[in-house]
Amino acid sequence: AGPGGADGTSSALLTLLKATNTQWAAATIGSQSAAPWQLTSGKAVMSIGGFDGSDPSPTLAQFEQYVTDGKVGYFIAGGGKGGGGSGTAAQISSWVAAHYTAQTVDGTTVYDLAVAAK
Repeated sequence: AGPGGADGTSSALLTLLKATNTQWAAATIGSQSAAPWQLTSGKAVMSIGGFDGSDPSPTLAQFEQYVTDGKVGYFIAGGGKGGGGSGTAAQISSWVAAHYTAQTVDGTTVYDLAVAAK
């Protein structure tokens, strides 16, 4: 269990996700990490890297385009193998960290993908 309850979701982060109007409220590494957020928020959450974050989908270029097009609201760090996935998922995690500012919401690291780092 993580912050906020047995399903690992936090009420403060759920409030952020529920307020989004993007195609995906958030993206995170692996479907096991995405599922609780999607189920409790009722919003679509992108599972980067498939089940455990090791599949090469979406590519970094595809993810960058989704963000540029305003299709993803937040990036929720962690999830996947070792918290950042592997291969493509790790590249996406690194790209997000390099271009956006981390904030902590109820103990979870989150990046607002609408606000590029200065």
